[in-house]
Amino acid sequence: QRSLAAGRGCRTAQSVVPRREPPSFPPGAGSRLPCPAPAPPAWLEIPVGRNCCSSLLSEQTLSPFQCQFRCCLPLPQVFNDPIHGHIEIHPLLVRIIDTPQFQRLRYIKQLGGTYFVFPGASHNRFEHSLGVGYLAGCLVRALKERQPELDITQRDILCVEIAGLCHDLGHGPFSHMFDGRFIPLVRPNLKWKHESASVEMFEHLITSNKLEKVMEDYGLVLQEDMNFIKEQIGGPIDENTREKSWPYVGRPKEKSFLYEIVANKKNGIDVDKWDYFARDCHHLGIQNNFDYKRLLKFTRVCEVNSQKLICTRDKEVGNLYDMFHTRNCLHRRAYQHKVGNIIEIMITEALQKADPYFKIEGSKGTPYRISTAMEDMEAYTKLTDHVYLEILHSSCPELAEAREILRKIERRELYKFLGDTHPEKGKEIAKVMSPKNPPLVEPKAEDFIVDVINMDYGMEEQNPIDKVLFYCKADPTKAVRITKEQVSKLLPETFAEQVIRVYCKNQDPDTVSAAKQYFIQWCIRRDFTKPQDCDVVAPHLTPMKKSWNNIQEAECRTAAEPSCKQRLPFDE
Repeated sequence: QRSLAAGRGCRTAQSVVPRREPPSFPPGAGSRLPCPAPAPPAWLEIPVGRNCCSSLLSEQTLSPFQCQFRCCLPLPQVFNDPIHGHIEIHPLLVRIIDTPQFQRLRYIKQLGGTYFVFPGASHNRFEHSLGVGYLAGCLVRALKERQPELDITQRDILCVEIAGLCHDLGHGPFSHMFDGRFIPLVRPNLKWKHESASVEMFEHLITSNKLEKVMEDYGLVLQEDMNFIKEQIGGPIDENTREKSWPYVGRPKEKSFLYEIVANKKNGIDVDKWDYFARDCHHLGIQNNFDYKRLLKFTRVCEVNSQKLICTRDKEVGNLYDMFHTRNCLHRRAYQHKVGNIIEIMITEALQKADPYFKIEGSKGTPYRISTAMEDMEAYTKLTDHVYLEILHSSCPELAEAREILRKIERRELYKFLGDTHPEKGKEIAKVMSPKNPPLVEPKAEDFIVDVINMDYGMEEQNPIDKVLFYCKADPTKAVRITKEQVSKLLPETFAEQVIRVYCKNQDPDTVSAAKQYFIQWCIRRDFTKPQDCDVVAPHLTPMKKSWNNIQEAECRTAAEPSCKQRLPFDE
């Protein structure tokens, strides 16, 4: 039995087919004795050559290694996952899991700074990746069983599972904080995404651990299947082919549906979301209204414009709206929590100040910064959330500023939240302008932090359900679309909005009070909505915009009727 910190579970090697002594050593490591057993499980079926649609190999075409040990390869291992229960993991995936590059995900928080707000959100990218690999296998097997004519092979299944398992290998410290805040701040001209790093890290994982032979022993065609796995994670390998009718090289157009399982670029319905909805809700203590298990039973492939695409039963359209509504709720209540966001902003500032002095050793002993570590996978393997503690507990004088910011987080001396507002349409946010009659205390421009957050259903202003294909009971081979009006009149009219949050770094009460005045006037001049979280201070400091007075006059306090002892002079 082997311990595993995926949730609080364990994993144990178990036999699918009863055997006397199932071997526990990997292929090619040491010698083995033949162990006779009944017919091997499905995952041992090895397809022929480079044709992913071919039948299984005959004994004559198997390599000597495969002939001798076909029934003696390691068995699937069972992981006890808190979300999906006891899940079987293919032995090749176990070999990938047991590498330093994958184990690194144990030390990267799934929700980054959100853990500083939600004490249950301590889960990491490691267990999420296990869940996605498992669900990817569930979906592709369900399609294979439901539609044998799709000719889904064991190679296809194994590649989809590997892609699901490895799709997040490229995440940096505190997950999306690294690629969403830190890299744009320190390297604004760099167009870098964690998906591209996931592809590079996957290649590094395979080569540095010499798993090429192991992959071939399990029936994979190395170059073709490596391309297929990388394309599922990061999209087409050749950027110049993106505009072509079929930009992929790993699988032909007839198997286009396989590219919609791990990361669905068409409508966002993929197993990655299925896992993190369930897992994040579990750890955050938030109700998950989306049932992926039901959706699995109503998914099939239909041909549309010479491409085979994944479709859902028409009656499940409500379940899909619940899925995107759950995503929006998670962003509002957790992922974009105002305190979690300001903590991530403070961590980002600390990493920015530490960046010139914090060195990470890469290949051939070359030192890299935090902001350049992803250029060398050996250095990037060493970059995890631990960078926070290394800076916090360092004694290096050059890290003093960064250290002090992290100490403020530990003491909960956070930047002050002034409020948030919603522009009618997305706007470019200019620098804060001084009011006509400045307050007694003059805040400095560097005291303000403006955080612009885009909330949507996953496809900016579009309704993602408009991109989803459905099938009907009467004709399950024909794909149709369902409009919002056909579902309900209670669904959202708009699917995206922008939220502008303003924080003040200065902790001085007078400066914070003056900063709130600036924020109110700023919202008035730009015709933004009434700021939230400013009601206690704002009405007494500055006249309210007429359109904001949407409650009874008796309940509205204005600058002419202040309830505070002193108000600062602002002209209407």
